[in-house]
This record gives sequence, C-alpha cells and structure tokens, in this order.
Amino acid sequence: MQPPPDEARKNAAQDAQWSRPECQAWTGALLLGTCLLYCARVSMPVCSVSMSQDFGWNKKEAGIVLSSFFWGYCLTQIVGGHLGDRIGGEKVILLSASAWGFITAATPMLAHLGSTHLVFMTFSRILTGLLQGVYFPALTSLLSQKVRESERAFTYSTVGAGSQFGTLVTGAVGSLLLDWYGWQSVFYFSGGLTLLWVCYVYRYLLSEQDLILALGVLAQGLPMSQHTKVPWRQLFRKPSVWAVIFSQLSSACSFFILLSWLPTFFKETFPSSKGWIFNVVPWLVAIPASLFSGFLSDHLISQGYRTITVRKFMQVMGLGLSSIFALCLGHTSSFCKSVVFASASIGLQTFNHSGISVNIQDLAPSCAGFLFGVANTAGALAAPTPASPPGTTPLASHPGTALETACHSAPRSPLLSAGIVGVCLGGYLIETTGSWTSVFNLVAAISSLGLCTFLVFGQAKRVDLSPAHEDL
Repeated sequence: MQPPPDEARKNAAQDAQWSRPECQAWTGALLLGTCLLYCARVSMPVCSVSMSQDFGWNKKEAGIVLSSFFWGYCLTQIVGGHLGDRIGGEKVILLSASAWGFITAATPMLAHLGSTHLVFMTFSRILTGLLQGVYFPALTSLLSQKVRESERAFTYSTVGAGSQFGTLVTGAVGSLLLDWYGWQSVFYFSGGLTLLWVCYVYRYLLSEQDLILALGVLAQGLPMSQHTKVPWRQLFRKPSVWAVIFSQLSSACSFFILLSWLPTFFKETFPSSKGWIFNVVPWLVAIPASLFSGFLSDHLISQGYRTITVRKFMQVMGLGLSSIFALCLGHTSSFCKSVVFASASIGLQTFNHSGISVNIQDLAPSCAGFLFGVANTAGALAAPTPASPPGTTPLASHPGTALETACHSAPRSPLLSAGIVGVCLGGYLIETTGSWTSVFNLVAAISSLGLCTFLVFGQAKRVDLSPAHEDL
C-alpha cells in the first residue's frame, strides 16, 4: 500500500535535506555569500563622493546612481523565489553571484567606456539590483527545502548576520582602499572576492551536472520541476500567510525609521559625541544578537516547545521589546544610555530572523521563495532608499566617515525600502512636533500592529499541502 501523496512528498523532502556536515559547510558558505553580497552593494555608497569628484556629478546625479540599484532590485524578487523553488535556490544564487561579481569588478572599466559616465553607472547599478534581487528569496527557498525544521532559525540567523559583516567590512576595508589606491580598488576588492567565492562553491559544494541541467532548463524554458503544483489561490486565502507578510513589512518599516533617523537624533541631541560610536556600535551588537536568537529558537524547539510558540516569542522580542527600548530613547538625556537603548533596539530586531522570516518556511516550504519574494517586492516597491539618509556626514569631512556612510547608505535587511513611508512620516512628525519622542512613538505603534497581527493570526502549520492543483 502506497502512502498518501502528502506523506510521500514529506518523506521525499526529508530525504533531500542536508546532513549535519553538509549543513555546516553550506551555512559557512552562505554566510560568506551574504557578506559579499553586501560588500558589492555597499561599494558604490562608499565610493560615491570620490566618483562624484572625478566625474563632476552633483548630489542629484549621485543620488540617481545610488538609488538606481533599487529600480532593478524590486523587479526580480518573485522571479528569484519562484526559480529557487523550482530549480534549487543554490543554483540561482551561484548564477546570479557570478554575474553581479563580474559587473562589480568591471565597474571601473564601465565608468570609462565613454563620456556618459552617469548613464553607464546607472545602468550597471540597475543590472546589479536585478541580479541581487533574487538572492534572499532563493536563499529562503533553499533553506526551507534543505534545512531541518529544528535548525532553520539558527541557520537563517547565521546567514543573515552576513549583512552586518559585509557592510562593516566594506566600510572599514573600503575606507583604507579608497585612501590608498582610489575608488577603483574598492570595486576590484568586492567583485573579485565574489568571483572567488563562486569558484569555491562551484568546485566543492555544487554538482556540475545539476548546474548544467539548471542552465539548460532556463535556456529552453522547459517545466522547471516535477513537484506537484502549488495551490496559489488557496494559499493566499490563509490568514496566517497574510499575517506573516504584514508582520514582516511592519518589522522592516520600524527598522528603517530607526536606521534613517538615529544618526540625526544623536547629532542633534548630543552634538559633541563621537559619530563612529553611534554609527557602528549598534550594528556590532546586532551580529551576536542575530546568532543568539537563532540558537535560542532552535534550542527551545528541541526542548519540546511548540514551533509557533517559539516563533511568537521571538516576535515579542523582535517587535515588542525592541520597541520599548526605542521608546526609552525619547526619555533620556544621557549619551551612554542612548547608545545602549539604540543598540538594544537594533539588536533585538534581529530576533525577527528567528520569527517571521523563518515562519514563511514553516508555512510553505515548497514555495517559501515565492512568498518571501512577494513580501520583499511589496517592500521594495514603496520607494527607493534615499541616497544619503539624514544625519550622515560627507565622506571627505573627516577620517573614518566612509565607514559611517557605508553603515547608513546601505540597507541591512532584505526588505530594502518598506520603511520609506514610515521614514517620511517620521520626518513630518519631527518637523511639526519638534520632539524626537513622536518618532519613537511611531516605531512602537508600527511594531505593535505587526506584533499583534502575528500573535493573533500566526501559525506554523504547513498550508501548501492541498489536493487542489492551482498554478500561478
């Protein structure tokens, strides 16, 4: 007697999961891959002032180049997730990384192809955005299919910490390269390392036959999987699906309000303070916080706690407790306390990696990349991230500001622009009330909406297993 289709699919998925050594190898490789993704992404913000001086760009033209990345980024989210679900996220990641690594390394050459530097740079950034847009949806798809449920949170949190590593590495090393060898060296550094990473993954972690098959599938436009079709319409009728999407957008919105306005808050409230402290310390805190949240989540599940209980607890920390520390920022006159509160708020927001971000994989592992792409697209379509968030200092003003500009010109989350409306609203509140308390109240309100939605409607049961066969 054959097992029912749903049970057979579950058994096949378990057989395809990584072993412990494979999971460790891939986790390390993907952590480095995420780091290099952000290295390539941050290269342009780090070099923007020097390039503007060389090419005679004004601030408006520099802003066009910097923001053009997001024009491409928002277009490939769903495609990247869908391809990851069908041909394997690791193949999508490797193919896209080889392309964006080459473009990044070739940027200095592209900049000197002709007299229209602005056109070539804008085009290269749009293309880079298109290629990098598939990364996180494909990553979500890959981890949902290859990592055991009991290890997903730590794996995702570890890989996600690469965004902070990459931003800080390029900010620090890029500053030195910029001073010693010029802006071209920053692109050679990030693009060259990406290509080396691609070679390593291709040689040691991927099957050449599988990669060639994937290329053939993409070239010929053949059906990309033998999996049972996913009931898309039924999927989007589930309250738990909309709850996780809304909560993730809410999380990104509150995050980007803090990301954009914290530098201005510190500069206006504590004008004599050292900029590198409040520009760097919160992100250094976020790295171990992200790793700890993943470890704690998986540990609690291994101890017998229900998966949804753990996911909701992570969100209480990531949206609830983090907003309390944000509120504290508006009620202290101490610089040290403000840095502690800001670091705690930003650090606790990484608990979202072990909550709503992993919950997408709980709900629909067979199409997690697609769902993540939907949420990511909704965020990216809000508007492009400003070229220079309020409160950043021009690169040439004093030593070390390249790191500060990198830390605040580059996004820290897959949901790149979901907070734009919130950021603009925050600016309006500051202008009309003259008080920073109103901004932090806004963060708490948005976080509370997302948290309450997830606490009420959030589930961890699979919703992609259905006898109905409706395709997109």
